Amino acid sequence: MDSTWLVLLSLALGLVVGAGFVWLLHSAASRSHRATEIVSPTVPDGVDQVLEALPTAGIVVDPSNNVVRASAGAYGLGLVWNAALSQARMVELVDEVRRTGEPIAEDLELARSTLGDATVQLTVRVARLGSRYILLLADDRTEAVRLEQVRRDFVANISHELKTPIGAISVLAEALESAPDDQEQVRHFASRLTSEAGRLARLTQDIIDLSRLQAAEIVPHAERVSIDEVVASAVDQNRVLAESRGIQLATGRASHAVVFGDESVLTTAVHNLVSNAVRYSPDKTRVGIGTRLADGVVEIAVTDQGPGIPSEDLERVFERFYRVDQARSRATGGTGLGLSIVKHAVQNHGGEVRVWSQPGRGSTFTIRLPEAEHIAPSADVTASETAEVAQGERTR
Repeated sequence: MDSTWLVLLSLALGLVVGAGFVWLLHSAASRSHRATEIVSPTVPDGVDQVLEALPTAGIVVDPSNNVVRASAGAYGLGLVWNAALSQARMVELVDEVRRTGEPIAEDLELARSTLGDATVQLTVRVARLGSRYILLLADDRTEAVRLEQVRRDFVANISHELKTPIGAISVLAEALESAPDDQEQVRHFASRLTSEAGRLARLTQDIIDLSRLQAAEIVPHAERVSIDEVVASAVDQNRVLAESRGIQLATGRASHAVVFGDESVLTTAVHNLVSNAVRYSPDKTRVGIGTRLADGVVEIAVTDQGPGIPSEDLERVFERFYRVDQARSRATGGTGLGLSIVKHAVQNHGGEVRVWSQPGRGSTFTIRLPEAEHIAPSADVTASETAEVAQGERTR
């Protein structure tokens, strides 16, 4: 009897111990699973696909502000570094959304990296993603902000540039009215009035030309154009002014080069370069205009013996209304739009314009265009297709 009870007691004790051991194993496994979920969190289904499809930069962070998902755009903007947000302000926005639960939108100007001073303009939106995660979206508005600033500057510059000749015309008209019997004064004021009216007309025409060039990415009606004829026409337009100051316009030998494009637009571009060279050259000096054909590229170079351009201004000389020397430019009658017109005219023909200059050694502006024979379009190619081919040749 005693032995039977001992057996039953042993069995019961074994069952209790076994059940306890199984419970311990289950508990340990549960804790391990929960720990795994914390260490390696799983974002909601579909988030990866959404981030790939978004045109903006997208980032998902966990409760410890670790970046668990990020789009290529986020890395491209430098917003993620070493699996963490690289911008302190973004971390602050994430913490605020986690604390309040309310989404936030804010415009930020952030450094693109710690290696330079380049910045990006972003519109950032931060909101909860489920109960654990925070979703951050960043829309890059850098180019839009830059264009808006350019627009504001353009309007301000136009207002300023128009104000000067209009004011001068008004004053001269009053002076003429007050001295009708003084023939000498009348002739003087009339000459000044004609000069200011011409300046106003040139500025207005330059604004119109630049607007047309910027509105069209390619030449709408491209034809075969002789570069020698373009150069000859541009030189003739500046010959009277050059001879009045004893400046020699020296042209090189004929290149016989042909390009596809608009002859009047190309003539305007070369004319602007020659006109600039004449206006900024000292009296009794020389302006050289040369053409060259090499490897399917036509080059038109205009060289002067003027004061030159400082290195810090070389990157900006093609901007609208930008002048290296404000006083000298106004004295020579420049509108501040000539080089900008050159840049857009050449780009619309699939080419580029370059500048070399050193203070005291003069400047050389070079237009580079794809040669028509090098492009060799068939007879049924449209003008727009021809310009697109030219653009491709330039970027190869």
